Amino acid sequence: MSLPPEMSAVLALFQSLFTAPTWERVLILLVGTLLARGRRTVTAALRHMGLSERPTFSLYHHVLNRARWSALAASRQLLPVLVRTFVALGGALTFVIDETLERRWGRRIKKRGHYRDPLASSKQRSVATSGVRWIVLALVITPPWAARAWALPVLSVPATTPEMSQRLGQRHKTITQYARQMILVVRRWIPTADLTI
Repeated sequence: MSLPPEMSAVLALFQSLFTAPTWERVLILLVGTLLARGRRTVTAALRHMGLSERPTFSLYHHVLNRARWSALAASRQLLPVLVRTFVALGGALTFVIDETLERRWGRRIKKRGHYRDPLASSKQRSVATSGVRWIVLALVITPPWAARAWALPVLSVPATTPEMSQRLGQRHKTITQYARQMILVVRRWIPTADLTI
């Protein structure tokens, strides 16, 4: 698959994080996701790349659930790229931290819990949904072609309920504790930058 040189140069920074076979699949999933409309799933990415009928399509799902690569290492590579691309030289870096609920079902999802669904709930009625709650740290930028600020996710961690933490044999952390750890990680990655969170 041939990509524009500018895109290839940026993606090459992440190639060392993956094995050669996994990297080939990562590129296909990335391009397919950029082309996809609506829900950006592995299946949608493969469909847009013309690979939905390939008998080994399950190998592309393995990139996200079986392949050995570090999301933390990818985040560490991603942050400097975003800063160089979108933040003016010497400008302050603004980050936001928020939580989002990924609606997921299945017995094999270890960190799945039941959480209040902000989209389905109202002031009068609270609706709980099964899923994984993610704490997301994002860099806030305003691209030259946009009138509004964008929040570009840089780092995310799954947060569990106290009961789930106990079942997994882990010390429970609150959202505030996760947020503090994420801020410390970003400070370690870019120790001299002026941060606003």
